[in-house]
Amino acid sequence: MEDLILMLQSTPTILGSASAGDPYLPASGNGGYTVEHYDLELDYRVATNRLTAIATITARALTGLGRFSLDLAGLSVDRVTVNGVAPVKTVHAARKLVLTPAVPLTAGDRFEVVVRYRGAPHPVRSHWGELGWEELTDGVLVAGQPSGAPSWFPCNDHPSDKATFRIQLCCEAPYTVVSNGPLVAKSSRSGRTTWTFEVREPMAAYLASVQIGRYRRQDVTATPVAYSLFYPPALARPVAVDFARLGEMIAVFSEAFGPYPFPAFSVIVTADELEIPLEAHGLAVFGRNHVDGLHGSDRLIAHELAHQWFGNSLTLTRWADIWLHEGFACYAEWIWAEASGGPSAHANAVLHRAELDLLPKNLVVADPGPHDMFDDRVYKRGALALHAVRQAIGDEAFFTALRAYSRTHRHGSVTTDDLLGCFEVASGTRVAEKIIARWVAGKSLPQVGTA
Repeated sequence: MEDLILMLQSTPTILGSASAGDPYLPASGNGGYTVEHYDLELDYRVATNRLTAIATITARALTGLGRFSLDLAGLSVDRVTVNGVAPVKTVHAARKLVLTPAVPLTAGDRFEVVVRYRGAPHPVRSHWGELGWEELTDGVLVAGQPSGAPSWFPCNDHPSDKATFRIQLCCEAPYTVVSNGPLVAKSSRSGRTTWTFEVREPMAAYLASVQIGRYRRQDVTATPVAYSLFYPPALARPVAVDFARLGEMIAVFSEAFGPYPFPAFSVIVTADELEIPLEAHGLAVFGRNHVDGLHGSDRLIAHELAHQWFGNSLTLTRWADIWLHEGFACYAEWIWAEASGGPSAHANAVLHRAELDLLPKNLVVADPGPHDMFDDRVYKRGALALHAVRQAIGDEAFFTALRAYSRTHRHGSVTTDDLLGCFEVASGTRVAEKIIARWVAGKSLPQVGTA
């Protein structure tokens, strides 16, 4: 690494790219540097949706930089410094904050950017609807996947650039704030409360989140990890029923995939109805319509929990590999059903393969394209690919490989090749490569083998 930095230092100062180069989100992310830490100080007024904030970003230059950019959308920038000095030029247009530092950065330099900004945060528009900071009837929800993080803080918005975070938010005292990582401080003054959270594991910007509402908190000490439930008091009974087996679910997945990757897990149930549940780093968020007191959402709970391993700890390197998140989360639904006395994983595989056979066979899971990256066929074919590998190499090798995959790449970035390497080591064969190619890289629909 030192030799690489010395080599880069000898190259001319260049302009950092205003894109991470991912064709699925060509306007997202930025080149020339990597972020190491975000420190966010947020002062928010729920009643008026007004945000005043300071973001302190610690980063490292990957090459000489005469100019670089950050992603930030829909908010006004008041002041910026780079290493304590105002840039010679600051341009904030569309979703990019472009900075020309007074002193060009050298490859390997650590540098600090402080951005003071404000405004009325709102979601950003995308192929997949509105993403990011969203007002609820009485509170806030943040759902950043895949490109909504710039709706509330300046960032390098690509999943391959993971960083640690400190998130501090002050708002009206009646509200509870939930964010990523452990709550490390809480104080109240003049009718307002400040909540401070720390994320010590590297986290992609899109997984950063804050949830604000009039929630009751219930802490559950469970094995293998403690968890907390946040919900409107009126939903106490159905929440208690529907999440009663969450500790058992965490235990099943910890056995299958390896230890739960974060210090704790939090579930938020909003007072509003939501179209779909969502996950963030250490969190899962459900709408009031997802709790019925009859375990009607067990499949969804399993899916969002599984993303803590596959998506949040192990995060894709490029968006084309979205099956590495969604295929695993879908297969986890089948694993939980089997472990909890429901249909076997094989029975679910047969059922969903038959359903897929009725749909168009014009999608390549390994590269579905940005418009179809969240198509249900990506989820189900990805899960079927994993089940086919399990059938071929047996349970012992299959789950040994999954635990090795989770352990080796913990809190890192992954590709399909990383997964295939773990299957090859665990099974002693390359059969998984052929199976994954049939299910993920082709359009035709293979058959499900016998159990």
